[in-house]
Amino acid sequence: MRILIVEDDDLVASGIKQGLVQAGYTADMANSAEAAERSLKVETFDMAVVDIGLPGLDGLSFIRKLRTRDDPIPVLVLSARASMEDTVKGLDVGADDYMVKPFRLPELIARIRALIRRSNALTDASLRHGSLSMNTATRVATLEEQPLELTNREWAILETLLMASPSVVSKDRLVQSLAGWDKDITPNAIEVHVSRLRAKLAAGKIEIRTVRGIGYRMDPET
Repeated sequence: MRILIVEDDDLVASGIKQGLVQAGYTADMANSAEAAERSLKVETFDMAVVDIGLPGLDGLSFIRKLRTRDDPIPVLVLSARASMEDTVKGLDVGADDYMVKPFRLPELIARIRALIRRSNALTDASLRHGSLSMNTATRVATLEEQPLELTNREWAILETLLMASPSVVSKDRLVQSLAGWDKDITPNAIEVHVSRLRAKLAAGKIEIRTVRGIGYRMDPET
């Protein structure tokens, strides 16, 4: 899962990014709404964390523009404005959640997880597929009721495939999920990670299918 942090305070943005990376996410930072808009036009993110008090175009105007063009990306607002009126205004322009600064990083990450689940029509933190279970809150995976050890990249690929199932996920989408601006991931690297995942899932008879020329798919359970 890849998160865009739209925050002009470098210290705050870096702290959020560090926390998200430690929680297993890929995160990138934009210090203005204009920079965020440019990024969203050419790259794919699973959600955005947006400060209201941005230079130039403010956060609420940025969110309003996203919703005007029907961009469905989940948005969590960060703001020093704590009144009920400000919260209502943020939600009314199209934000999905609203947090007041200063905030606790564990709560921010928990809300991000909840928004990603909601955007994928999931009711809880567990992803299940046959004998495979992945808990996105605790980051514990099991197969045939036995612990399943996954690298961060294997986790990200498997989580993306399960959330999208039964739809096909393109290699480019998987690259976008794993590769932040400070990383370099190739489609060939995705193939290597998928091959390793297949070997780990074989004991549970769970298959990642290749859709030639497009990407990968987790078929629905039969």
